[in-house]
Amino acid sequence: MNVQDLKVWEQLQKKLTWEQLGAFSGKRILEFGCGNGVMGAHYAEQNTVIGIEPDAQVLAENPYENVEQICGDEKVLSRYADGTFDVIFCHNVLEYVKERAEVVREFARLLKKDGLISILKHNRPGRVMQMAVLLNNFEHANELLDGKCGTSPQFGEINYYEDEELVEWAPELRIEKILGMRTFWDLQQNQDIQSDPDWQREMMSLEQRVSDRAEYQSIAFFHHVFLRKRG
Repeated sequence: MNVQDLKVWEQLQKKLTWEQLGAFSGKRILEFGCGNGVMGAHYAEQNTVIGIEPDAQVLAENPYENVEQICGDEKVLSRYADGTFDVIFCHNVLEYVKERAEVVREFARLLKKDGLISILKHNRPGRVMQMAVLLNNFEHANELLDGKCGTSPQFGEINYYEDEELVEWAPELRIEKILGMRTFWDLQQNQDIQSDPDWQREMMSLEQRVSDRAEYQSIAFFHHVFLRKRG
């Protein structure tokens, strides 16, 4: 699968993630929960990428010759020695992992000194906005405000957590920065316009401008958390 084969919202999210991360070269990268593999394949041309995914069918449908794809869950992480990876991606995965504190501690163990962890995660206030404005689901908006979990038809219960919990679970990590993700475009009621290249370009530019502004981060649907390993 190529990025052009994805739904428009997912194309834009991938492209925005790449813009926020920047380029890597000569790095050893782990993608935990690699899904369709588009993220890892983007970086595999100039890096060594290992993708771990529990769904064997997803891997079979999205083979990438330049990515080592492993079918498994967090238990696979124990195969690797301390400080194996320069970069770790974990995008929209921890919400669905029961032992997520243990997974984050494993990430910290596997990360090289001053290595980078990129985590995309649901942002509860942004999801309330989505329910109320985009989906007119006031019942679930109120449930989220009351601290209840959401549900994904594909992955099950969405267990929200706060950005700061990541470093509580693994104190050897520090939050370098947090960027907003998908602040505006899913609030666009005119779905047809999203396929317009000019609209996409303007929306990407606007999303980039507000991604590091606290007032917009607070209502973004997702947060992109950058973590570094302490020296």
